[in-house]
Amino acid sequence: MDRLSDIALFLRVLDLGSISAAARQLDLSTAVASKRLQRLEQDLGVRLLHRTTRRLHATPEGMALANQGRMLVEDLDALTSGLRQSSTGVAGTLRITAPASFGRAYLSPLLAEFLARHPDVSVSVNLNDEVLDLVSAGFDLAIRIGNLDDSSLVSRLLAPNKRVLCAAPDYLSRRGMPRDPGELERHDCLLQVGTGGRRDVWRLLDTAGRELEVRVRGRLESNFGEALRDAALAGLGIASHSVWHVGDDLRAGRLCIVLPEYRMADTGIHAVIPQRRLVPPRVRAFMDFLVERFADRTFWNQDLPDSPA
Repeated sequence: MDRLSDIALFLRVLDLGSISAAARQLDLSTAVASKRLQRLEQDLGVRLLHRTTRRLHATPEGMALANQGRMLVEDLDALTSGLRQSSTGVAGTLRITAPASFGRAYLSPLLAEFLARHPDVSVSVNLNDEVLDLVSAGFDLAIRIGNLDDSSLVSRLLAPNKRVLCAAPDYLSRRGMPRDPGELERHDCLLQVGTGGRRDVWRLLDTAGRELEVRVRGRLESNFGEALRDAALAGLGIASHSVWHVGDDLRAGRLCIVLPEYRMADTGIHAVIPQRRLVPPRVRAFMDFLVERFADRTFWNQDLPDSPA
Protein backbone atom coordinates (compact mmCIF):
# COMPACT_ATOMS: atom_id res chain seq x y z
CA MET A 1 0.00 0.00 0.00
CA ASP A 2 2.92 2.37 0.70
CA ARG A 3 4.20 1.90 -2.84
CA LEU A 4 0.76 2.59 -4.33
CA SER A 5 0.48 5.73 -2.19
CA ASP A 6 3.90 6.82 -3.40
CA ILE A 7 2.80 6.25 -7.02
CA ALA A 8 -0.30 8.38 -6.33
CA LEU A 9 2.00 11.13 -5.00
CA PHE A 10 4.21 10.83 -8.10
CA LEU A 11 1.17 11.23 -10.36
CA ARG A 12 0.04 14.30 -8.44
CA VAL A 13 3.51 15.83 -8.86
CA LEU A 14 3.32 15.25 -12.62
CA ASP A 15 -0.16 16.76 -12.84
CA LEU A 16 0.76 19.88 -10.84
CA GLY A 17 4.36 20.30 -12.01
CA SER A 18 5.96 20.61 -8.59
CA ILE A 19 6.55 18.63 -5.42
CA SER A 20 5.45 21.49 -3.16
CA ALA A 21 2.09 21.89 -4.92
CA ALA A 22 1.43 18.15 -4.72
CA ALA A 23 2.42 18.12 -1.06
CA ARG A 24 -0.03 20.94 -0.26
CA GLN A 25 -2.88 19.10 -1.97
CA LEU A 26 -2.10 15.89 -0.07
CA ASP A 27 -1.54 17.72 3.24
CA LEU A 28 2.13 16.73 3.42
CA SER A 29 5.28 18.70 4.03
CA THR A 30 7.51 19.20 0.99
CA ALA A 31 10.32 17.37 2.77
CA VAL A 32 8.16 14.30 3.41
CA ALA A 33 6.90 14.30 -0.19
CA SER A 34 10.48 14.50 -1.52
CA LYS A 35 11.61 11.62 0.68
CA ARG A 36 8.71 9.47 -0.49
CA LEU A 37 9.57 10.14 -4.14
CA GLN A 38 13.20 9.26 -3.48
CA ARG A 39 12.04 6.05 -1.77
CA LEU A 40 9.94 5.16 -4.81
CA GLU A 41 12.87 5.73 -7.18
CA GLN A 42 15.15 3.61 -4.96
CA ASP A 43 12.60 0.80 -4.73
CA LEU A 44 12.14 0.73 -8.51
CA GLY A 45 15.81 1.29 -9.30
CA VAL A 46 15.13 4.02 -11.89
CA ARG A 47 14.98 7.79 -12.01
CA LEU A 48 11.39 8.97 -12.50
CA LEU A 49 11.76 12.75 -12.69
CA HIS A 50 14.00 15.31 -14.37
CA ARG A 51 14.30 18.21 -11.97
CA THR A 52 14.84 21.69 -13.46
CA THR A 53 14.64 25.14 -11.91
CA ARG A 54 11.20 25.79 -13.44
CA ARG A 55 9.34 22.48 -13.57
CA LEU A 56 9.58 18.73 -13.08
CA HIS A 57 9.36 16.44 -16.10
CA ALA A 58 8.96 12.67 -16.22
CA THR A 59 11.77 10.51 -17.55
CA PRO A 60 10.83 7.78 -20.05
CA GLU A 61 10.63 5.37 -17.11
CA GLY A 62 8.48 7.90 -15.26
CA MET A 63 6.09 8.18 -18.21
CA ALA A 64 5.78 4.40 -18.35
CA LEU A 65 4.96 4.32 -14.64
CA ALA A 66 2.46 7.16 -15.07
CA ASN A 67 0.63 5.43 -17.92
CA GLN A 68 0.24 2.15 -16.05
CA GLY A 69 0.22 3.44 -12.48
CA ARG A 70 -2.62 5.89 -13.03
CA MET A 71 -4.96 3.05 -13.90
CA LEU A 72 -3.93 1.13 -10.76
CA VAL A 73 -4.46 4.15 -8.52
CA GLU A 74 -7.80 5.00 -10.11
CA ASP A 75 -8.97 1.38 -9.91
CA LEU A 76 -8.20 1.40 -6.20
CA ASP A 77 -9.94 4.74 -5.83
CA ALA A 78 -12.99 3.41 -7.67
CA LEU A 79 -13.09 0.31 -5.49
CA THR A 80 -12.77 2.15 -2.18
CA SER A 81 -15.16 4.89 -3.29
CA GLY A 82 -17.73 2.32 -4.34
CA LEU A 83 -17.48 0.54 -1.00
CA ARG A 84 -17.82 3.77 0.98
CA GLN A 85 -20.64 5.34 -0.98
CA SER A 86 -24.30 4.52 -0.93
CA SER A 87 -25.91 3.00 -4.01
CA THR A 88 -26.89 6.46 -5.27
CA GLY A 89 -23.96 8.62 -4.17
CA VAL A 90 -20.86 9.50 -6.16
CA ALA A 91 -17.91 11.65 -5.18
CA GLY A 92 -14.45 12.82 -6.23
CA THR A 93 -13.00 14.97 -9.00
CA LEU A 94 -14.18 14.28 -12.54
CA ARG A 95 -11.69 15.30 -15.23
CA ILE A 96 -13.22 15.95 -18.67
CA THR A 97 -11.89 17.12 -22.03
CA ALA A 98 -13.98 18.14 -25.06
CA PRO A 99 -13.61 20.03 -28.35
CA ALA A 100 -13.67 23.75 -27.60
CA SER A 101 -16.69 24.92 -29.60
CA PHE A 102 -18.84 21.88 -28.84
CA GLY A 103 -17.89 21.95 -25.19
CA ARG A 104 -18.75 25.62 -24.83
CA ALA A 105 -22.10 25.30 -26.62
CA TYR A 106 -23.40 21.93 -25.45
CA LEU A 107 -21.35 20.59 -22.53
CA SER A 108 -20.82 23.63 -20.31
CA PRO A 109 -24.58 24.38 -19.97
CA LEU A 110 -25.14 20.87 -18.55
CA LEU A 111 -22.55 21.01 -15.77
CA ALA A 112 -24.68 22.96 -13.30
CA GLU A 113 -27.39 20.30 -13.45
CA PHE A 114 -24.90 17.45 -12.99
CA LEU A 115 -23.23 19.16 -10.03
CA ALA A 116 -26.62 19.80 -8.45
CA ARG A 117 -27.44 16.10 -8.74
CA HIS A 118 -24.11 15.08 -7.21
CA PRO A 119 -22.99 17.62 -4.58
CA ASP A 120 -19.92 15.56 -3.61
CA VAL A 121 -18.45 15.72 -7.12
CA SER A 122 -16.02 18.35 -8.42
CA VAL A 123 -15.48 18.83 -12.16
CA SER A 124 -12.37 19.94 -14.04
CA VAL A 125 -13.04 20.75 -17.72
CA ASN A 126 -10.43 21.13 -20.48
CA LEU A 127 -11.83 22.54 -23.75
CA ASN A 128 -9.31 21.82 -26.47
CA ASP A 129 -9.57 20.99 -30.17
CA GLU A 130 -6.48 18.76 -29.95
CA VAL A 131 -7.12 15.05 -29.37
CA LEU A 132 -5.41 14.39 -26.05
CA ASP A 133 -4.37 11.01 -24.70
CA LEU A 134 -6.73 10.32 -21.82
CA VAL A 135 -4.46 8.10 -19.77
CA SER A 136 -1.24 10.11 -19.93
CA ALA A 137 -3.11 13.41 -19.48
CA GLY A 138 -5.13 12.07 -16.56
CA PHE A 139 -8.65 12.56 -17.97
CA ASP A 140 -11.59 10.42 -16.89
CA LEU A 141 -13.74 11.11 -19.95
CA ALA A 142 -13.59 12.86 -23.31
CA ILE A 143 -16.09 13.98 -25.91
CA ARG A 144 -14.85 12.86 -29.32
CA ILE A 145 -16.40 13.88 -32.64
CA GLY A 146 -15.81 11.77 -35.72
CA ASN A 147 -14.57 8.25 -36.31
CA LEU A 148 -12.99 6.50 -33.34
CA ASP A 149 -9.72 4.78 -34.19
CA ASP A 150 -8.40 4.12 -30.67
CA SER A 151 -9.39 0.60 -29.62
CA SER A 152 -8.19 1.22 -26.06
CA LEU A 153 -11.24 3.42 -25.39
CA VAL A 154 -14.77 2.51 -24.35
CA SER A 155 -17.35 4.68 -26.11
CA ARG A 156 -21.05 5.50 -26.01
CA LEU A 157 -22.78 7.34 -28.84
CA LEU A 158 -24.38 10.61 -27.74
CA ALA A 159 -25.67 11.97 -31.07
CA PRO A 160 -25.08 11.71 -34.82
CA ASN A 161 -22.72 14.21 -36.39
CA LYS A 162 -23.88 15.50 -39.78
CA ARG A 163 -21.44 17.65 -41.75
CA VAL A 164 -22.12 20.05 -44.62
CA LEU A 165 -20.20 22.35 -46.91
CA CYS A 166 -21.29 25.95 -46.41
CA ALA A 167 -20.42 29.52 -47.33
CA ALA A 168 -21.78 33.02 -46.83
CA PRO A 169 -24.18 34.46 -49.46
CA ASP A 170 -21.70 37.28 -50.08
CA TYR A 171 -18.95 34.82 -51.00
CA LEU A 172 -21.24 32.83 -53.31
CA SER A 173 -22.48 35.98 -55.06
CA ARG A 174 -18.87 36.97 -55.78
CA ARG A 175 -17.42 33.58 -56.66
CA GLY A 176 -20.47 31.60 -57.79
CA MET A 177 -22.11 28.48 -56.44
CA PRO A 178 -20.16 25.27 -57.23
CA ARG A 179 -22.26 22.92 -59.36
CA ASP A 180 -20.15 19.79 -58.86
CA PRO A 181 -17.34 18.73 -56.47
CA GLY A 182 -14.66 19.33 -59.11
CA GLU A 183 -15.41 23.05 -59.02
CA LEU A 184 -14.28 23.24 -55.38
CA GLU A 185 -10.69 23.20 -56.64
CA ARG A 186 -11.05 26.78 -57.95
CA HIS A 187 -12.63 28.11 -54.76
CA ASP A 188 -11.14 29.44 -51.54
CA CYS A 189 -11.71 26.72 -48.96
CA LEU A 190 -11.25 27.09 -45.22
CA LEU A 191 -9.07 24.28 -43.93
CA GLN A 192 -8.94 22.60 -40.56
CA VAL A 193 -5.57 21.53 -39.19
CA GLY A 194 -4.91 19.16 -36.32
CA THR A 195 -2.44 16.63 -35.00
CA GLY A 196 -2.75 14.71 -38.27
CA GLY A 197 -1.88 17.77 -40.37
CA ARG A 198 -3.93 19.86 -42.79
CA ARG A 199 -7.26 18.31 -43.83
CA ASP A 200 -7.16 19.42 -47.45
CA VAL A 201 -8.95 16.41 -48.96
CA TRP A 202 -12.73 16.53 -48.70
CA ARG A 203 -14.66 13.30 -49.21
CA LEU A 204 -18.19 13.58 -50.56
CA LEU A 205 -20.85 10.97 -51.29
CA ASP A 206 -23.08 11.29 -54.33
CA THR A 207 -26.74 10.21 -54.46
CA ALA A 208 -25.65 6.63 -55.26
CA GLY A 209 -23.35 6.50 -52.24
CA ARG A 210 -20.15 6.66 -54.29
CA GLU A 211 -17.30 8.49 -52.58
CA LEU A 212 -15.50 11.32 -54.35
CA GLU A 213 -12.26 12.87 -53.14
CA VAL A 214 -11.48 16.52 -53.85
CA ARG A 215 -8.23 18.21 -52.92
CA VAL A 216 -8.99 21.77 -51.85
CA ARG A 217 -6.90 24.81 -51.00
CA GLY A 218 -7.36 28.21 -49.46
CA ARG A 219 -5.71 31.18 -47.79
CA LEU A 220 -6.88 30.45 -44.25
CA GLU A 221 -6.45 27.43 -42.03
CA SER A 222 -6.93 26.90 -38.29
CA ASN A 223 -7.05 24.21 -35.63
CA PHE A 224 -9.99 26.04 -33.98
CA GLY A 225 -13.42 25.44 -35.47
CA GLU A 226 -14.76 28.77 -34.22
CA ALA A 227 -12.14 30.64 -36.26
CA LEU A 228 -13.21 28.79 -39.42
CA ARG A 229 -16.87 29.53 -38.71
CA ASP A 230 -16.05 33.23 -38.27
CA ALA A 231 -14.15 33.17 -41.55
CA ALA A 232 -17.06 31.55 -43.37
CA LEU A 233 -19.48 34.14 -41.97
CA ALA A 234 -17.09 36.89 -43.12
CA GLY A 235 -17.25 35.59 -46.70
CA LEU A 236 -13.70 34.28 -46.86
CA GLY A 237 -14.52 30.91 -48.38
CA ILE A 238 -16.25 27.54 -48.23
CA ALA A 239 -16.01 25.54 -45.01
CA SER A 240 -16.77 22.00 -43.93
CA HIS A 241 -18.71 22.19 -40.67
CA SER A 242 -20.80 20.06 -38.36
CA VAL A 243 -24.46 21.06 -38.37
CA TRP A 244 -24.46 21.41 -34.57
CA HIS A 245 -21.92 24.21 -35.08
CA VAL A 246 -23.55 26.16 -37.94
CA GLY A 247 -27.21 25.05 -37.89
CA ASP A 248 -28.45 28.40 -36.57
CA ASP A 249 -26.42 30.24 -39.20
CA LEU A 250 -27.91 28.07 -41.95
CA ARG A 251 -31.49 28.57 -40.72
CA ALA A 252 -30.94 32.34 -40.41
CA GLY A 253 -29.45 32.62 -43.91
CA ARG A 254 -26.04 33.78 -42.70
CA LEU A 255 -24.58 30.67 -44.35
CA CYS A 256 -25.83 28.59 -47.28
CA ILE A 257 -25.34 24.88 -47.92
CA VAL A 258 -22.99 24.21 -50.83
CA LEU A 259 -23.51 21.14 -53.05
CA PRO A 260 -26.58 19.89 -51.13
CA GLU A 261 -27.02 16.96 -53.51
CA TYR A 262 -23.71 15.60 -52.22
CA ARG A 263 -23.17 14.77 -48.59
CA MET A 264 -20.27 14.15 -46.28
CA ALA A 265 -20.24 10.82 -44.45
CA ASP A 266 -22.05 11.05 -41.12
CA THR A 267 -20.00 10.24 -38.05
CA GLY A 268 -20.86 10.45 -34.38
CA ILE A 269 -20.44 12.40 -31.18
CA HIS A 270 -19.19 10.01 -28.51
CA ALA A 271 -18.36 9.99 -24.83
CA VAL A 272 -15.21 7.90 -24.37
CA ILE A 273 -13.35 6.61 -21.33
CA PRO A 274 -10.16 4.53 -20.98
CA GLN A 275 -10.64 0.81 -20.70
CA ARG A 276 -10.26 -0.29 -17.10
CA ARG A 277 -11.50 -3.06 -14.87
CA LEU A 278 -13.25 -0.69 -12.47
CA VAL A 279 -14.92 2.50 -13.70
CA PRO A 280 -15.20 5.13 -10.92
CA PRO A 281 -18.84 5.79 -9.92
CA ARG A 282 -18.49 9.48 -10.81
CA VAL A 283 -17.48 8.53 -14.38
CA ARG A 284 -20.36 6.08 -14.81
CA ALA A 285 -22.77 8.67 -13.46
CA PHE A 286 -21.56 11.38 -15.84
CA MET A 287 -21.62 9.12 -18.89
CA ASP A 288 -25.19 8.04 -18.06
CA PHE A 289 -26.11 11.69 -17.55
CA LEU A 290 -24.73 12.65 -20.98
CA VAL A 291 -26.61 9.84 -22.72
CA GLU A 292 -29.81 10.98 -20.98
CA ARG A 293 -29.40 14.67 -21.78
CA PHE A 294 -28.34 14.12 -25.42
CA ALA A 295 -31.23 11.77 -26.20
CA ASP A 296 -33.06 14.56 -28.06
CA ARG A 297 -30.00 16.48 -29.28
CA THR A 298 -30.67 15.88 -32.97
CA PHE A 299 -32.66 19.12 -33.09
CA TRP A 300 -29.70 20.86 -34.72
CA ASN A 301 -30.32 18.76 -37.87
CA GLN A 302 -33.94 19.90 -38.27
CA ASP A 303 -35.39 22.45 -40.71
CA LEU A 304 -32.19 23.06 -42.61
CA PRO A 305 -32.72 25.13 -45.79
CA ASP A 306 -31.73 23.94 -49.23
CA SER A 307 -28.98 25.63 -51.16
CA PRO A 308 -30.03 28.76 -53.06
CA ALA A 309 -30.46 28.32 -56.82
